[in-house]
Amino acid sequence: MRERDTEPGTFWDHLDALRGCLLKCLAVVAAGVVVAFCLKDWLMELLMAPCHDGFITYRLLHLSQMGEIRLIGTQLTEQLMVHVLMAAYVGLLVALPFVVWQLARFVAPGLYESERRHLGVAMAWGALMFYVGTALSYILLFPLTLRFLAGYSLGGGVEALISVRSYAETLLTMSLAMGLVAEMPACSWLLGRMGLLRARWMRLMRRQAMVAILVAAAIITPTTDALTMAVVALPIYGLYEASIWVVVMTERRMKL
Repeated sequence: MRERDTEPGTFWDHLDALRGCLLKCLAVVAAGVVVAFCLKDWLMELLMAPCHDGFITYRLLHLSQMGEIRLIGTQLTEQLMVHVLMAAYVGLLVALPFVVWQLARFVAPGLYESERRHLGVAMAWGALMFYVGTALSYILLFPLTLRFLAGYSLGGGVEALISVRSYAETLLTMSLAMGLVAEMPACSWLLGRMGLLRARWMRLMRRQAMVAILVAAAIITPTTDALTMAVVALPIYGLYEASIWVVVMTERRMKL
């Protein structure tokens, strides 16, 4: 194994390098947010798409027509705040590859060559899986949750008036949560390479993992609908099984 490429620096050297890394990341994220904020029409079209019966998920699953979902603003600054929230999340998604690259560059000088290679793979894979989790939430999980919540009624002439801020926050919270959950295989691979995780342990913990997955699904989906929770829980459990397979393959390669 080769030695590290650079001599150890002082604490202040590392602090200065970290400051430069964070400033670059913040600058790119801010630029992404500004660009996304300027694309207001596109952002709002993206935000409102699940409200329409013609949304791709409803058509593919042949769900019954329930009419267009109307959103209202109840506060003076509500629509502006929703615009800012959407722009911030989209800007973060756009800047994510650069942020990952910068963090990898900051850490890399202190690692061995093989460690740098493994870190690069893990971070690239993690960024890709975050996109996959966000897309899964937007295309499948959030639309099903929305249809259940919007169609639920207590009766007695109670009319549902859905706040645009509540709608946007639910969408972004579910997208962020699923993006983080989708990191499971990448994290498992890295922990497996470090010898901190074993496939045998994960198999033995399947029941406990299933309970944790159901709890996570209940937190991600703000509904009591068993079908919607199952739709969220199944992909997470699939990620857990995929993580076991990833760790198995990692262990086999390490033995060669």
